[in-house]
Amino acid sequence: MGDAHQIFIPDLGRARAGGSRFRGVRLVVTHLRGEGLSKDNLTDLSLLRLDAVIALQVGVDGLPGRIDFGHLLPPSSDRDDFWHTATVPSVHHWTEDFAAFILDLEDQFSRAWATEATDGGDRAIVIGVGLGDRVEAERSLAELERLAQTAGLTVVDRALQHRRRPDGRYVIGKGKLQDLLLRSMHLGAEVLVFDGELAPSQLRNIATETELKVLDRTQLILDIFAMRATTREGKLQVELAQLRYRRPRLAVMPTAMSRLTGGIGGRGPGETRLEINRRRADERLARIKRQLKRQGKNRAMRRRRRRRVGLPLVSIVGYTNAGKSTLLNRMTRSRVDAEDKLFATLDPTSRRLRFPEEREVILTDTVGFIRRLPKDLVEAFSSTLEEVVEADLLVHVIDGASDEAAVHVVAVERVLAQLGVSETPTLRVVNKIDAVPPERWGTLGAEHDAMICSARTGEGLQELLWELERTLFQQRARQASEG
Repeated sequence: MGDAHQIFIPDLGRARAGGSRFRGVRLVVTHLRGEGLSKDNLTDLSLLRLDAVIALQVGVDGLPGRIDFGHLLPPSSDRDDFWHTATVPSVHHWTEDFAAFILDLEDQFSRAWATEATDGGDRAIVIGVGLGDRVEAERSLAELERLAQTAGLTVVDRALQHRRRPDGRYVIGKGKLQDLLLRSMHLGAEVLVFDGELAPSQLRNIATETELKVLDRTQLILDIFAMRATTREGKLQVELAQLRYRRPRLAVMPTAMSRLTGGIGGRGPGETRLEINRRRADERLARIKRQLKRQGKNRAMRRRRRRRVGLPLVSIVGYTNAGKSTLLNRMTRSRVDAEDKLFATLDPTSRRLRFPEEREVILTDTVGFIRRLPKDLVEAFSSTLEEVVEADLLVHVIDGASDEAAVHVVAVERVLAQLGVSETPTLRVVNKIDAVPPERWGTLGAEHDAMICSARTGEGLQELLWELERTLFQQRARQASEG
């Protein structure tokens, strides 16, 4: 199958024969110039899941000589290599029972895959592209890994490529994508997750090249929101964001989806399947917007009712998993669901908070923010985020136990500016000080110009309540005097 320059392997397809089985095919090539196994030989070994690849050297006398051979290695956390290569001095020195060797190797793969099958969800590789700040790229990729875990994926590997600009076709270079494909086959990964939003053409190109499921950061966040949504309004908001994300990507569906409909009673150009899908998406978008508008009117009515009775509105904002729901529970003695997970809260929860002087406020817990929160998601949750827009005071909760607290503050303030509430009075609170040595408490408070507390233990809570009451009612008294 080939000549002195190259070989031609029949199309065996990329479908894997199973976690522990090889194809039962061995590739034997002859090398005329004494060269060993090439990278192409070993790549074919992995992609085609061959039993082995063997290079038979031809001596100057034209007789067979040295043998170079390679075989796949079972996945292991102790090493990063995919294959093992070795050399036999002469074809006549090959004494190993190769059939028994392959059976034993498949048994090793079987045991390795049986162990890894207990991991849980689909196995995934997370991928980032650094375009400048290496530290920020690493942080963003680490956050993507946590998002993937929150979505139920088992992250088995991560890759970060630094480039001057993303590749137009594959985001990362084609060589790097080929390496990731080999890695995915070796580790049994079914999903590639990219840190960023992929263009429709990039999504199609990567999926076609690798035959793996491909997700981007936006899809992952939308999936988590879909898992977390419990109320009617929350589910509608997530569906709206999903439709907005998917509509431009309908065009990259297989060409079979764009064939003309028709037949008896429907001849003529008619609508393509793509046009039908787009029209249906537009109709559903319009219907959801109408339903959310009605929900928004009901929410606005409740806010006006609170205004009439003179209850100030305080919204708790912050990065996802900063402890906002736990703080609401501690301050109001409530039992709002509070989990150590990203986006544990989607639907706003309001509770009354009574101060010692018989003053009351409405305290509202809101959805957490994150780096590069998808624009479609912010727009879809606009009615929910009106609780932030209408607030008299914002309580910005900061995760004091995180090494990235300063980065999180910037991300939250960016979203608040996007909502147009940068001028709303804000009280910063560094939370989770129970996870920080006491000697650092003062430094944290000074760094962020904030109060310090622990929503879990109650440390600093009384001081926070006093400051909240003083800030809020002094502000309202000042507004009344100016009016």
